[in-house]
Amino acid sequence: MTKQMFLASAVVLAVSASASAAIVASWSIPTAIPAATTGSNYVYGAADAGDATAGTSLSAFHALAATTWSSPAGNGSTSSFSSNNWSVGDYYQVSVSTTGFTDISLAWDQTRSSTGPSSFRVDMSTDGTNFTTILASYSVIQAGLAGTNTLVWSVVNGVQSAFTTTVASIAGADNQASLTFRFVNLSTVATGGTNRIDNIVVSSGAIPAPGAIALLGLAGLATRRRR
Repeated sequence: MTKQMFLASAVVLAVSASASAAIVASWSIPTAIPAATTGSNYVYGAADAGDATAGTSLSAFHALAATTWSSPAGNGSTSSFSSNNWSVGDYYQVSVSTTGFTDISLAWDQTRSSTGPSSFRVDMSTDGTNFTTILASYSVIQAGLAGTNTLVWSVVNGVQSAFTTTVASIAGADNQASLTFRFVNLSTVATGGTNRIDNIVVSSGAIPAPGAIALLGLAGLATRRRR
């Protein structure tokens, strides 16, 4: 069996394990952000997997123009979406259409440096202007911190479910032509502190099993290399 076939088989098994979930759109950050990218905002781009990737977007906003955007190792993947110079109210954001989909859930992996922001909330909007809070607060743990029983993020260490947060069956998210989720920082931290996000999944039905999205990203990378 070739490496590509093995990865494809692994993807099928992982997705099958997620029951009857349909992935609307997901971002495994397969392409690294160019080095020395700075500015108050950054648009990463469309989802790399899912049934409704057209018109999707992953972006971020910071109040400080000195922010550096980068792609250190992800949670079981080669890259993640990371930044420094965090202020209260700064955010990561994904936009997607859920037209034709119901029972919408959101899942993502997130970690921080020792001085990075540790407290966030999740807001949602159906018009891109008016937001409501769907998760008032959640904690972001530091990868590899003594006593957390976690390892640093890398492909070698695999997907670590301790970093995964989910919001299931989100009220008002079904069948929306436009839907935006924001991961909003609540912490006051040093400018050098970093925070990174990876494996963002908007799904319909059961939440995909941890690792399924990372496998999709790796399978796509292997296919591109083969070509």
